[in-house]
Amino acid sequence: MPSNSAPTAAVSRNGHTSATAAAPSPPAREHRHDIDLLRLVASCSVITAHVSASLIHAVDQRESEGAAVYWTGFVGDSITSFAVPVFFAIAGWAVISGAPPRTSGRLWQRLRRNLVPMFVWTAIYLLWAWLRDRNEKPMTDLAVDSLFDSVEPAYHLWFMYAYLPIVVMLGFVVLLRAGARPWGLGLLLMGIAGLGPTLTTLHEITGWTMPRVGWGFGTYSVIYAIGGAFLLASASAVATRYRWPLALTGLAAVAGIVWYNTDIHYVIPNAHPFVAVLSVCVVLLLVRVRVPERRRPLVNKLANAALGAYLVHVLFVEELVVRLLEPDLSGVQTAVFFPGVLLATIALSYTASLLWGRFGLRRALG
Repeated sequence: MPSNSAPTAAVSRNGHTSATAAAPSPPAREHRHDIDLLRLVASCSVITAHVSASLIHAVDQRESEGAAVYWTGFVGDSITSFAVPVFFAIAGWAVISGAPPRTSGRLWQRLRRNLVPMFVWTAIYLLWAWLRDRNEKPMTDLAVDSLFDSVEPAYHLWFMYAYLPIVVMLGFVVLLRAGARPWGLGLLLMGIAGLGPTLTTLHEITGWTMPRVGWGFGTYSVIYAIGGAFLLASASAVATRYRWPLALTGLAAVAGIVWYNTDIHYVIPNAHPFVAVLSVCVVLLLVRVRVPERRRPLVNKLANAALGAYLVHVLFVEELVVRLLEPDLSGVQTAVFFPGVLLATIALSYTASLLWGRFGLRRALG
């Protein structure tokens, strides 16, 4: 953004003046309300996917066990397949364009804001499962395993083990481009890269059983992050004449995902072209979309609570949806049950997140 400051006149000792440009002030960072909306949509989609997955598991992925529950689960799960790619896209945009780290300290701070809630909630889920006698291994073993990869019942936290290394890697590149020398971050990246082979070597030498390693990322997640940064950096919304074709293309991709999930393999990989097409369509339909001014505070407030809602929602899925779900529900019963429990799960998750946010617990609980 160009500075509004005009050149100033400097007076020399001999009385002559010379024009010198005032130091430009740093440009004001634009708040992207469309990104808030996209984050909110992706968060609710993750919750929808896990509610839908509980329906799929209730019928053991077999239509004969309950056709209405089966198809509702698969359609709900498939239509929200864009959520994970969109979160990678938002991460890439934030680090590269939206809020690039100015110092390595800022990036370490960003990591702590995610790591602390992640491990706090891992402990909460392990304690919850222990109290209900659901842990398949001793809780101490699961706690150690969680340092390396997500564990049951905090299965949904697998995303954090892939998301945070991408943030570190992209942030490291941004800092290098800015002329910094973030040695600590470089060592962290080397540690992440070498963790798996190191544990494998220890197993081969000692014979000890080693935990699996989830820290790291695949090619698809990096491409979603970089491609998402490119798409979300757009200066304008997609033209109206392209919006219907995008929506229809997205629906066609959903149909392909339903087919893949039901006829080929469940769950469809995030790297699958059907998922990529759906994700691009969703991003393009929402990028730079205008959020009405009166709605912006609410959208921003809910977007800030999205991480907490994501972290807590599996508790409500297990204690509400799974407990109430019957696999032999009829079509009419499923049409009432599914939206009811879905809205309840979303509402409870966001209410809980907003509540601990008011008590200043956002740093600990997300």
